[in-house]
Amino acid sequence: MAEQDTQLLKTPLHDLHVKLGAKMVGFAGYDMPIQFEGVKAEHLWTREHCGLFDVSHMGPCFLTISGGPRDDPAAHAEIAKLIEILVPSDIQGLKPGQARLTVLLNEEGGILDDLIITRPRQPHQQGMLYIVVNGAMKEQDWGLMQETLSPHAELTRADDHILTALQGPEAADVVTQYFPEAGELGFMECIRLEHEGMSCLVSRCGYTGEDGFELLIPPEGVGFVAELLADDRVKPIGLGARDSLRLEAGLCLYGHDLDPGKTPVEATLSWVIQKNRREAADFPGAEKILHQIENGPRIKRVGIQPLDRAPAREGTEIMFNDVQIGEITSGGFGPSVEAPVAMGYVEADHAKIGTELTLMVRGKPRAARVAKLPFVPHNYKR
Repeated sequence: MAEQDTQLLKTPLHDLHVKLGAKMVGFAGYDMPIQFEGVKAEHLWTREHCGLFDVSHMGPCFLTISGGPRDDPAAHAEIAKLIEILVPSDIQGLKPGQARLTVLLNEEGGILDDLIITRPRQPHQQGMLYIVVNGAMKEQDWGLMQETLSPHAELTRADDHILTALQGPEAADVVTQYFPEAGELGFMECIRLEHEGMSCLVSRCGYTGEDGFELLIPPEGVGFVAELLADDRVKPIGLGARDSLRLEAGLCLYGHDLDPGKTPVEATLSWVIQKNRREAADFPGAEKILHQIENGPRIKRVGIQPLDRAPAREGTEIMFNDVQIGEITSGGFGPSVEAPVAMGYVEADHAKIGTELTLMVRGKPRAARVAKLPFVPHNYKR
């Protein structure tokens, strides 16, 4: 175990986590905090106040057209056309400061990763995109971007930075103490702001279903994060509560709810493919994906509500009339709903909300039904 530990990478906030008494585990190649005071307490604190998450293991980067950014809207169109080779979303149509969730696709329309792409707000930074990919997939994703888009675009890694998320109903009050302009941001909007000489990217987004912000902070900003944690409204939150929060919010985790064998339509993410991209049909796997949009997919991602107290974990078989029709991809206990919650894929004929199912939990049949997602309403600032 010790040998494995020496091979794990550390985020800039690692020593701060240890000082705060975090229980550390290996995750996506990093030594990360899974909990501080406990998953349930951290989960509920985030829903009611403000939780601070270290997500520095993720893959923030900047993709820039060759020759560098310039004060010219045409420069945005140029870099957007390049990244649209790999994703099915309308990146050209992003407004300055707007972010969009999308997916990297293989030639069969399978999902290689989900990611957020942001167009910078500043006029002189057009021709650049701020992109955040999943930590476990960043080497694959960045390799694909470089292989496909070079020499027309250059990728600059920013995973030496601190990436932290402040989530919950009090997050805006906390963040605007340091960045007053951040209060004007709507959901999925981003702005570059300064705090005590540090240039930070502030995005109004997150992975909990709550209002909140993600801050990309220079590596020397550990003291600033410690200052944020000194606020009585803010507590550090580990990966355990991050998972239960996103599950209640019906948000996918790559490698579990999304993988190369699933299309955006099967994953109920058709909304990431805007009308103009559907009409152009010029993205990887377009023929298969557009056929599924038109005729319906064979399988669909759905919410699953177990009807007793036993959580259904990933890999649990989903049965209908003694025949397996699917599998749980994420499952656990939802502290906010005080009940087990899960997501999985079922044959489309059985995807209607309210459909009664059976889950094989540790070899025993357990009653469940297809449930509406999310389990907890989203509280994003629109």
